[in-house]
Amino acid sequence: MEQSRVDMFMMTSSENFPATRIMEIRETLMKADDAQFMMVTSANYYKPITMLIISILGGSLGIDRFMIGDVGLGILKLVTCGGMEIWTIVDWFLIQDKTREYNYMKFAQAVYNIR
Repeated sequence: MEQSRVDMFMMTSSENFPATRIMEIRETLMKADDAQFMMVTSANYYKPITMLIISILGGSLGIDRFMIGDVGLGILKLVTCGGMEIWTIVDWFLIQDKTREYNYMKFAQAVYNIR
């Protein structure tokens, strides 16, 4: 893959992924073919700050957990009103890292065609 395309993707999307995985993502994209690169760039990644806002506004309903694919925890959070609001407050500190991990999983699915 062209260095400039990879650099452009990394500049616009690096905050969406865990900092520990940035070099791995860059190396993977450099080895990717055009079809894989198109799959990666067309994936819908969540912004961690947006998920924090959603967690603050609708965290007690489990909306944040539903959005990142934790359906079971989302239902549990909904039924318990956010774990009596304690779980909701804890998630305010954890949701950004969870979102970055979710985005990395989406990246891996796009590159390696994992289902």
